[in-house]
Amino acid sequence: MRIRDRAHTDRMPQSYYTATMNDPEPFSRLEGHETADVCVVGGGFTGVATALELAKRGISVILLEQNQIGWGASGRNGGQILGGYGPEMSEYNKYIDIFGEAKAQTVWDMGIECVEIIKDTVEEYQIECDLTWGYFDAAMKQSELDALKHAKIMMEARGYEAEQRFVGKDQAKSIVGSDRYIGGLVNMGWGHCNPLNLVRAEARAAENLGVHVCEDARVQSITYNDAGAILDTGHGKVDAKTVVLAGNAYLGHLVPKLAARMLPVGSYIIATEPLDSELADEIMPENYAVCDQRRVLDYFRMSPDKRLLYGGLATYSGVHPYDIKKAIRPNLLKTFPQLEDVKIDYAWGGYIGVGMNRLPQLGMINDKAYFAQAYAGHGVAASHMSARLIAEAIIGDRSRYDIIAGVKHSAFPGGRLFRQPILAAGMAYAHLLDCVKD
Repeated sequence: MRIRDRAHTDRMPQSYYTATMNDPEPFSRLEGHETADVCVVGGGFTGVATALELAKRGISVILLEQNQIGWGASGRNGGQILGGYGPEMSEYNKYIDIFGEAKAQTVWDMGIECVEIIKDTVEEYQIECDLTWGYFDAAMKQSELDALKHAKIMMEARGYEAEQRFVGKDQAKSIVGSDRYIGGLVNMGWGHCNPLNLVRAEARAAENLGVHVCEDARVQSITYNDAGAILDTGHGKVDAKTVVLAGNAYLGHLVPKLAARMLPVGSYIIATEPLDSELADEIMPENYAVCDQRRVLDYFRMSPDKRLLYGGLATYSGVHPYDIKKAIRPNLLKTFPQLEDVKIDYAWGGYIGVGMNRLPQLGMINDKAYFAQAYAGHGVAASHMSARLIAEAIIGDRSRYDIIAGVKHSAFPGGRLFRQPILAAGMAYAHLLDCVKD
């Protein structure tokens, strides 16, 4: 699917991340007819991490990205590295309901492991991506504060060992310099990074291990046969025994079955001009990534050069805002009115993939093709877990993969024409609930 509008072209968006890209050198282009054990479709975190996991296990891989590595959600997101692979980690009863009591802890542990994968990868390949630890769940009302107190207790009871610290109203400003929050929960096991630099460095690491990473390789058709599949990009073909579909919100309608179960939802970010040190320290004294607790939430963090990166808008209609700066700036000023005179240097956005139950979707569309998608805005770490599970399954260990693949995911109601408006109406109602006071 070729998307052409203000937020999407075939080139990288004009974001803060592209302006600070460490490795802008292009990857190769697919020409002719090649073969591999595995062909991965999609050059975001899921696809790149899958290729890297497989290459470390000695599997030959070709990766096909329709634009550039990191072009999609993996290179546009808020850069928050949050644990969890499924329901909120504090809601263990939901793990039991979904996966059964015998398997719930295994899946819960994946929520810790997915963050460790990033930490280990950055260390192993010496990746420069501004990796910083520290995250703050910010509460606006008492019910949210109570829920965060419970979350801390529950996570520690399940075996979460990273430092967590509950913060009351008297200490809230020591974390975020805003009158908007009455407290929250600090988690030093989660953090933030420059996601575009991370995904491109991971792709380069995979390339150095023998993966043929191809950009400008838009898959036009996939033909399955007894030996595997043939993927055709128009200017090249790949014969592979196994396919991994990792296009997420940008897979388009290449695989209708997957498109029906995942909705592309718009998500947008602005970045201020560099702030003077005094102002930066006033609004973000601890340099944590921050997220509030609403259904339609705001999230933000500070860049190394003292820019505030602020996301506070999600569109479920499929229509991008005409002016991203004007759409998000009011949200920014509700949190930080002291930034009234600060210039916005960058504004960008893109699609994330959301499923009906907001759980990661993992499985096979046939005996030759795996897929992973629908991280609902929490994909930086979770996508790395999907990659590891698919790699394990491909080499013959399906023990953990089968737990996740066994979850049923419903298609959105309304078909291609009406599912987007139906969800947009539902989220408008959710926004009203966010405005209700305790």
